[in-house]
Amino acid sequence: MTKPVNIINKITKDPIARISLIILLILYAFIAFCDFISPYHPNSRDPKASYLPPSMIYIFDDKGLSFPFVYKTIYTFNNETFTKEIIEDKTKKHYLQFFINHHLFGVSGNERIYLFGTDRNGRDIFSRILHGGRPSLTIGFIGLLIVFPLGLLYGGIAGYLGGAIDNFMMRIAEALMSLPYLYLIVVLASILPANISNSQRFLLITVILSFVSWAGLSRVIRGQVLSIKEEEYVQAAKAIGISDLNIIIRHILPQTTSYVIIAATLSIPGFIIGESALSFLGLGITQPDPSWGNILSEGKELSNMLIRPWILLLPAFCIFISVLCFNLVGDKLRDILDPRG
Repeated sequence: MTKPVNIINKITKDPIARISLIILLILYAFIAFCDFISPYHPNSRDPKASYLPPSMIYIFDDKGLSFPFVYKTIYTFNNETFTKEIIEDKTKKHYLQFFINHHLFGVSGNERIYLFGTDRNGRDIFSRILHGGRPSLTIGFIGLLIVFPLGLLYGGIAGYLGGAIDNFMMRIAEALMSLPYLYLIVVLASILPANISNSQRFLLITVILSFVSWAGLSRVIRGQVLSIKEEEYVQAAKAIGISDLNIIIRHILPQTTSYVIIAATLSIPGFIIGESALSFLGLGITQPDPSWGNILSEGKELSNMLIRPWILLLPAFCIFISVLCFNLVGDKLRDILDPRG
Protein backbone atom coordinates (compact mmCIF):
# COMPACT_ATOMS: atom_id res chain seq x y z
CA MET A 1 0.00 0.00 0.00
CA THR A 2 1.45 3.36 -1.05
CA LYS A 3 1.86 5.77 1.85
CA PRO A 4 -0.37 8.89 1.83
CA VAL A 5 2.69 11.18 1.76
CA ASN A 6 4.02 9.41 -1.33
CA ILE A 7 0.60 9.66 -3.01
CA ILE A 8 0.47 13.42 -2.39
CA ASN A 9 4.02 13.85 -3.66
CA LYS A 10 3.23 11.99 -6.86
CA ILE A 11 0.05 13.99 -7.41
CA THR A 12 1.85 17.31 -6.91
CA LYS A 13 4.53 16.32 -9.42
CA ASP A 14 1.92 16.05 -12.17
CA PRO A 15 1.08 19.62 -13.30
CA ILE A 16 -2.52 18.88 -14.32
CA ALA A 17 -3.32 16.97 -11.14
CA ARG A 18 -1.55 19.61 -9.04
CA ILE A 19 -3.57 22.46 -10.57
CA SER A 20 -6.79 20.45 -10.16
CA LEU A 21 -6.02 19.78 -6.50
CA ILE A 22 -5.26 23.47 -5.88
CA ILE A 23 -8.55 24.51 -7.50
CA LEU A 24 -10.47 22.02 -5.34
CA LEU A 25 -8.74 23.28 -2.19
CA ILE A 26 -9.67 26.86 -3.15
CA LEU A 27 -13.30 25.88 -3.79
CA TYR A 28 -13.59 24.14 -0.43
CA ALA A 29 -11.87 27.06 1.31
CA PHE A 30 -14.46 29.38 -0.25
CA ILE A 31 -17.42 27.34 0.95
CA ALA A 32 -15.85 26.80 4.38
CA PHE A 33 -15.55 30.57 4.92
CA CYS A 34 -18.42 31.69 2.68
CA ASP A 35 -20.12 33.59 5.53
CA PHE A 36 -17.01 35.75 5.82
CA ILE A 37 -16.04 35.99 2.12
CA SER A 38 -19.49 36.78 0.73
CA PRO A 39 -20.34 40.49 1.09
CA TYR A 40 -24.01 39.82 1.91
CA HIS A 41 -26.33 37.17 3.27
CA PRO A 42 -27.42 34.92 0.36
CA ASN A 43 -31.09 35.76 0.94
CA SER A 44 -30.59 39.50 1.45
CA ARG A 45 -32.82 41.33 -1.05
CA ASP A 46 -32.75 44.76 -2.63
CA PRO A 47 -36.13 45.22 -4.38
CA LYS A 48 -34.75 48.00 -6.57
CA ALA A 49 -31.75 45.98 -7.73
CA SER A 50 -33.28 43.02 -9.57
CA TYR A 51 -31.33 41.66 -12.52
CA LEU A 52 -28.41 44.04 -12.21
CA PRO A 53 -25.27 43.32 -14.25
CA PRO A 54 -21.96 42.81 -12.41
CA SER A 55 -20.77 46.00 -10.74
CA MET A 56 -18.17 48.02 -12.60
CA ILE A 57 -15.10 48.46 -10.39
CA TYR A 58 -12.87 51.39 -11.30
CA ILE A 59 -9.19 51.82 -10.49
CA PHE A 60 -8.67 55.11 -12.37
CA ASP A 61 -10.25 58.49 -11.73
CA ASP A 62 -9.59 62.03 -12.95
CA LYS A 63 -6.31 62.12 -11.08
CA GLY A 64 -5.03 58.78 -12.38
CA LEU A 65 -4.56 55.50 -10.53
CA SER A 66 -6.86 55.20 -7.55
CA PHE A 67 -7.90 52.72 -4.89
CA PRO A 68 -10.71 50.52 -6.32
CA PHE A 69 -14.13 52.16 -6.12
CA VAL A 70 -17.64 52.08 -7.57
CA TYR A 71 -19.90 54.94 -8.42
CA LYS A 72 -23.25 55.48 -6.75
CA THR A 73 -25.91 53.63 -8.76
CA ILE A 74 -29.29 55.19 -9.54
CA TYR A 75 -32.15 53.05 -10.84
CA THR A 76 -34.74 54.64 -13.14
CA PHE A 77 -37.63 53.27 -15.17
CA ASN A 78 -37.95 54.28 -18.82
CA ASN A 79 -41.65 54.75 -19.52
CA GLU A 80 -41.05 54.67 -23.28
CA THR A 81 -39.16 51.37 -23.49
CA PHE A 82 -40.63 49.93 -20.26
CA THR A 83 -37.19 48.89 -19.09
CA LYS A 84 -35.15 49.65 -16.00
CA GLU A 85 -32.12 51.84 -16.63
CA ILE A 86 -29.02 52.09 -14.48
CA ILE A 87 -27.26 55.42 -14.16
CA GLU A 88 -23.92 55.94 -12.41
CA ASP A 89 -23.56 59.15 -10.45
CA LYS A 90 -19.98 60.10 -11.35
CA THR A 91 -19.86 62.65 -8.54
CA LYS A 92 -20.15 60.10 -5.75
CA LYS A 93 -17.50 57.43 -5.26
CA HIS A 94 -17.70 54.52 -2.86
CA TYR A 95 -14.35 52.91 -2.16
CA LEU A 96 -13.80 49.21 -1.70
CA GLN A 97 -13.18 48.34 1.94
CA PHE A 98 -11.90 45.15 3.53
CA PHE A 99 -12.99 43.53 6.80
CA ILE A 100 -16.18 45.55 6.93
CA ASN A 101 -19.29 44.48 8.87
CA HIS A 102 -17.82 41.03 9.62
CA HIS A 103 -17.27 40.35 5.90
CA LEU A 104 -14.11 40.20 3.82
CA PHE A 105 -15.01 43.19 1.66
CA GLY A 106 -17.70 45.72 0.88
CA VAL A 107 -18.00 49.35 -0.14
CA SER A 108 -18.25 52.52 1.91
CA GLY A 109 -21.55 54.21 2.63
CA ASN A 110 -24.90 52.65 1.80
CA GLU A 111 -23.86 51.58 -1.69
CA ARG A 112 -23.70 47.88 -2.56
CA ILE A 113 -21.31 45.96 -4.78
CA TYR A 114 -22.41 43.00 -6.90
CA LEU A 115 -19.43 41.14 -8.36
CA PHE A 116 -21.64 38.70 -10.31
CA GLY A 117 -24.77 40.87 -10.57
CA THR A 118 -28.13 40.08 -8.99
CA ASP A 119 -31.05 37.73 -9.62
CA ARG A 120 -34.73 38.57 -10.10
CA ASN A 121 -35.18 39.21 -6.38
CA GLY A 122 -32.22 41.55 -6.09
CA ARG A 123 -30.01 39.00 -4.31
CA ASP A 124 -26.25 39.02 -4.78
CA ILE A 125 -25.34 36.11 -7.09
CA PHE A 126 -21.73 36.00 -5.86
CA SER A 127 -22.90 35.43 -2.27
CA ARG A 128 -25.45 32.86 -3.41
CA ILE A 129 -22.90 30.91 -5.45
CA LEU A 130 -20.53 30.77 -2.48
CA HIS A 131 -23.25 29.52 -0.13
CA GLY A 132 -24.74 27.30 -2.85
CA GLY A 133 -21.45 25.45 -3.06
CA ARG A 134 -21.97 24.01 0.41
CA PRO A 135 -24.69 21.48 -0.47
CA SER A 136 -23.29 20.88 -3.96
CA LEU A 137 -19.73 20.13 -2.82
CA THR A 138 -20.39 18.44 0.53
CA ILE A 139 -23.02 15.97 -0.67
CA GLY A 140 -20.33 13.79 -2.25
CA PHE A 141 -18.42 13.23 0.99
CA ILE A 142 -21.58 12.65 3.01
CA GLY A 143 -22.80 10.19 0.38
CA LEU A 144 -19.52 8.27 0.56
CA LEU A 145 -20.11 7.66 4.27
CA ILE A 146 -23.21 5.69 3.27
CA VAL A 147 -22.20 4.16 -0.07
CA PHE A 148 -18.79 2.77 0.79
CA PRO A 149 -19.47 0.99 4.09
CA LEU A 150 -22.58 -0.57 2.52
CA GLY A 151 -20.89 -1.50 -0.77
CA LEU A 152 -17.75 -2.80 0.93
CA LEU A 153 -19.58 -4.96 3.46
CA TYR A 154 -22.15 -6.26 0.97
CA GLY A 155 -19.54 -7.12 -1.67
CA GLY A 156 -17.13 -8.51 0.92
CA ILE A 157 -19.74 -10.89 2.39
CA ALA A 158 -20.90 -12.03 -1.05
CA GLY A 159 -17.39 -12.72 -2.30
CA TYR A 160 -16.22 -14.41 0.88
CA LEU A 161 -19.19 -16.73 1.32
CA GLY A 162 -19.54 -17.55 -2.37
CA GLY A 163 -21.91 -20.18 -3.71
CA ALA A 164 -25.67 -19.71 -3.64
CA ILE A 165 -25.48 -16.77 -1.21
CA ASP A 166 -23.05 -14.93 -3.51
CA ASN A 167 -25.27 -15.63 -6.51
CA PHE A 168 -28.39 -14.37 -4.72
CA MET A 169 -26.74 -11.21 -3.39
CA MET A 170 -25.26 -10.31 -6.77
CA ARG A 171 -28.59 -10.74 -8.52
CA ILE A 172 -30.06 -8.17 -6.13
CA ALA A 173 -27.20 -5.77 -6.85
CA GLU A 174 -27.55 -6.27 -10.62
CA ALA A 175 -31.29 -5.69 -10.43
CA LEU A 176 -30.65 -2.38 -8.68
CA MET A 177 -28.00 -1.43 -11.23
CA SER A 178 -30.39 -2.15 -14.09
CA LEU A 179 -32.84 0.51 -12.92
CA PRO A 180 -32.59 3.79 -14.86
CA TYR A 181 -30.41 5.87 -12.57
CA LEU A 182 -31.64 9.39 -13.31
CA TYR A 183 -35.33 8.49 -13.54
CA LEU A 184 -35.17 6.55 -10.28
CA ILE A 185 -33.59 9.52 -8.51
CA VAL A 186 -36.23 11.88 -9.90
CA VAL A 187 -39.08 9.59 -8.85
CA LEU A 188 -37.70 9.07 -5.35
CA ALA A 189 -36.97 12.79 -4.88
CA SER A 190 -40.42 13.79 -6.15
CA ILE A 191 -42.18 11.81 -3.42
CA LEU A 192 -40.41 13.66 -0.61
CA PRO A 193 -42.84 15.57 1.63
CA ALA A 194 -43.34 19.15 0.51
CA ASN A 195 -43.26 20.60 4.03
CA ILE A 196 -39.78 19.44 5.05
CA SER A 197 -36.93 21.91 5.49
CA ASN A 198 -34.09 22.18 3.00
CA SER A 199 -31.62 20.66 5.47
CA GLN A 200 -33.89 17.62 5.85
CA ARG A 201 -34.39 17.50 2.09
CA PHE A 202 -30.62 17.63 1.59
CA LEU A 203 -30.09 14.64 3.89
CA LEU A 204 -32.87 12.65 2.20
CA ILE A 205 -31.43 13.41 -1.26
CA THR A 206 -28.05 12.20 -0.02
CA VAL A 207 -29.64 8.95 1.13
CA ILE A 208 -31.46 8.57 -2.21
CA LEU A 209 -28.30 9.14 -4.24
CA SER A 210 -26.42 6.71 -2.00
CA PHE A 211 -29.15 4.09 -2.30
CA VAL A 212 -28.73 3.90 -6.08
CA SER A 213 -24.91 4.11 -6.04
CA TRP A 214 -23.63 1.29 -3.84
CA ALA A 215 -24.44 -1.70 -6.06
CA GLY A 216 -21.69 -1.07 -8.61
CA LEU A 217 -19.07 -0.77 -5.88
CA SER A 218 -20.22 -4.01 -4.24
CA ARG A 219 -19.75 -5.96 -7.49
CA VAL A 220 -16.16 -4.80 -7.89
CA ILE A 221 -15.33 -5.46 -4.23
CA ARG A 222 -16.88 -8.92 -4.54
CA GLY A 223 -14.58 -9.71 -7.48
CA GLN A 224 -11.51 -8.63 -5.53
CA VAL A 225 -12.55 -10.59 -2.45
CA LEU A 226 -12.90 -13.78 -4.52
CA SER A 227 -9.17 -13.70 -5.21
CA ILE A 228 -8.02 -12.28 -1.87
CA LYS A 229 -9.81 -14.95 0.20
CA GLU A 230 -7.53 -17.62 -1.28
CA GLU A 231 -4.40 -15.95 0.10
CA GLU A 232 -2.42 -17.85 2.76
CA TYR A 233 -2.95 -15.29 5.54
CA VAL A 234 -6.72 -15.57 5.10
CA GLN A 235 -6.56 -19.35 5.27
CA ALA A 236 -4.36 -19.08 8.38
CA ALA A 237 -6.89 -16.76 10.04
CA LYS A 238 -9.66 -19.25 9.34
CA ALA A 239 -7.52 -22.10 10.71
CA ILE A 240 -7.03 -20.40 14.09
CA GLY A 241 -10.77 -19.84 14.46
CA ILE A 242 -11.24 -16.14 13.67
CA SER A 243 -14.86 -15.46 12.75
CA ASP A 244 -15.80 -14.90 9.13
CA LEU A 245 -16.97 -11.31 9.78
CA ASN A 246 -13.67 -10.41 11.46
CA ILE A 247 -11.72 -11.95 8.59
CA ILE A 248 -13.71 -9.90 6.07
CA ILE A 249 -13.39 -6.61 7.98
CA ARG A 250 -9.84 -6.91 9.35
CA HIS A 251 -7.98 -8.97 6.75
CA ILE A 252 -9.76 -8.84 3.39
CA LEU A 253 -11.38 -5.44 2.96
CA PRO A 254 -8.21 -3.48 3.90
CA GLN A 255 -6.56 -5.06 0.83
CA THR A 256 -9.08 -3.24 -1.37
CA THR A 257 -8.03 0.19 -0.07
CA SER A 258 -6.33 1.27 -3.29
CA TYR A 259 -9.45 0.68 -5.34
CA VAL A 260 -11.67 2.26 -2.68
CA ILE A 261 -9.64 5.51 -2.72
CA ILE A 262 -9.85 5.67 -6.51
CA ALA A 263 -13.56 4.87 -6.56
CA ALA A 264 -14.29 7.43 -3.85
CA THR A 265 -12.57 10.22 -5.77
CA LEU A 266 -14.34 9.31 -9.00
CA SER A 267 -17.74 8.92 -7.27
CA ILE A 268 -17.90 12.43 -5.84
CA PRO A 269 -18.58 14.08 -9.25
CA GLY A 270 -21.64 11.85 -9.64
CA PHE A 271 -23.06 13.14 -6.37
CA ILE A 272 -22.35 16.76 -7.36
CA ILE A 273 -24.11 16.33 -10.70
CA GLY A 274 -26.98 14.39 -9.10
CA GLU A 275 -27.68 17.07 -6.49
CA SER A 276 -27.36 19.87 -9.05
CA ALA A 277 -29.72 18.08 -11.44
CA LEU A 278 -32.36 17.56 -8.76
CA SER A 279 -32.14 21.17 -7.61
CA PHE A 280 -32.27 22.31 -11.25
CA LEU A 281 -35.50 20.36 -11.70
CA GLY A 282 -36.96 21.76 -8.48
CA LEU A 283 -36.72 18.45 -6.60
CA GLY A 284 -33.64 19.23 -4.55
CA ILE A 285 -32.64 22.30 -2.56
CA THR A 286 -35.44 24.80 -3.10
CA GLN A 287 -35.62 28.58 -2.96
CA PRO A 288 -34.79 30.70 -1.09
CA ASP A 289 -31.83 28.55 0.03
CA PRO A 290 -29.15 28.51 -2.67
CA SER A 291 -27.48 25.63 -4.44
CA TRP A 292 -25.70 25.62 -7.77
CA GLY A 293 -28.58 23.68 -9.29
CA ASN A 294 -31.37 26.09 -8.41
CA ILE A 295 -29.24 29.13 -9.33
CA LEU A 296 -28.67 27.45 -12.69
CA SER A 297 -32.41 26.86 -13.01
CA GLU A 298 -33.14 30.58 -12.96
CA GLY A 299 -30.53 31.19 -15.64
CA LYS A 300 -32.18 28.75 -18.06
CA GLU A 301 -34.96 31.22 -18.87
CA LEU A 302 -34.63 32.44 -22.45
CA SER A 303 -34.54 36.12 -21.51
CA ASN A 304 -31.72 35.48 -19.05
CA MET A 305 -29.76 33.35 -21.53
CA LEU A 306 -29.90 36.16 -24.11
CA ILE A 307 -29.61 39.27 -21.94
CA ARG A 308 -28.02 38.07 -18.69
CA PRO A 309 -25.98 34.96 -19.59
CA TRP A 310 -23.80 35.23 -16.47
CA ILE A 311 -26.70 33.94 -14.34
CA LEU A 312 -26.48 30.65 -16.27
CA LEU A 313 -22.75 30.51 -16.99
CA LEU A 314 -21.39 31.19 -13.50
CA PRO A 315 -23.03 28.26 -11.62
CA ALA A 316 -22.55 26.04 -14.68
CA PHE A 317 -18.84 26.85 -14.64
CA CYS A 318 -18.61 26.03 -10.92
CA ILE A 319 -20.22 22.62 -11.51
CA PHE A 320 -18.05 21.96 -14.56
CA ILE A 321 -14.74 22.92 -12.95
CA SER A 322 -15.36 20.98 -9.71
CA VAL A 323 -16.43 17.81 -11.57
CA LEU A 324 -13.50 18.11 -13.99
CA CYS A 325 -10.95 18.59 -11.18
CA PHE A 326 -12.24 15.59 -9.22
CA ASN A 327 -12.04 13.43 -12.35
CA LEU A 328 -8.49 14.59 -13.15
CA VAL A 329 -7.31 13.91 -9.59
CA GLY A 330 -9.10 10.54 -9.64
CA ASP A 331 -7.41 9.56 -12.90
CA LYS A 332 -4.01 10.41 -11.44
CA LEU A 333 -4.77 8.41 -8.29
CA ARG A 334 -5.70 5.46 -10.47
CA ASP A 335 -2.35 5.70 -12.26
CA ILE A 336 -0.50 5.83 -8.93
CA LEU A 337 -2.38 3.16 -6.99
CA ASP A 338 -3.26 0.81 -9.81
CA PRO A 339 -0.70 1.29 -12.61
CA ARG A 340 -1.80 -1.98 -14.25
CA GLY A 341 -5.42 -0.69 -14.53
